[in-house]
Amino acid sequence: MFRWLQNYPRLLETAYDAAQNLLRPVRRFLRPGGVVEAVFVRGEEITKGALFDCRMCGQCILHSTGMTCPMTCPKNLRNGPCGGVRANGHCEVIPAMPCVWVQAYERSQQLERYAGEMVDLQPPVNHRLQGTSAWINDFTGLADQAPAGWVK
Repeated sequence: MFRWLQNYPRLLETAYDAAQNLLRPVRRFLRPGGVVEAVFVRGEEITKGALFDCRMCGQCILHSTGMTCPMTCPKNLRNGPCGGVRANGHCEVIPAMPCVWVQAYERSQQLERYAGEMVDLQPPVNHRLQGTSAWINDFTGLADQAPAGWVK
């Protein structure tokens, strides 16, 4: 619905930083499970769902990918592109869809604070965090915990 905002990543970067700053004073109260996380999960489903077609992976890296959700890639790649990008910049799996990673790269070039993070190697998705709050996981360090067996 509001995904056109993705074409304004600087605005989203500013909103992301503002949300982080607003939540920082209460971060010690943010813990996985319970009513607080349920409220956060519902808020993320509504806002990030409308803005980014969020898949609620619990490990949001929007700031590292030009405010483009990599989980919308049909191959669920967190490091891309897959090498199957068509000449017109579209996806090899869904030809009518622009490649998520082409969009992520283009949008990341517009970011100020997080522009360099696009080249960072991301761990694979930790499926145990699916459906949990990315904000709470970020503040508690759960989002930084890579799945067992993954070595950077």
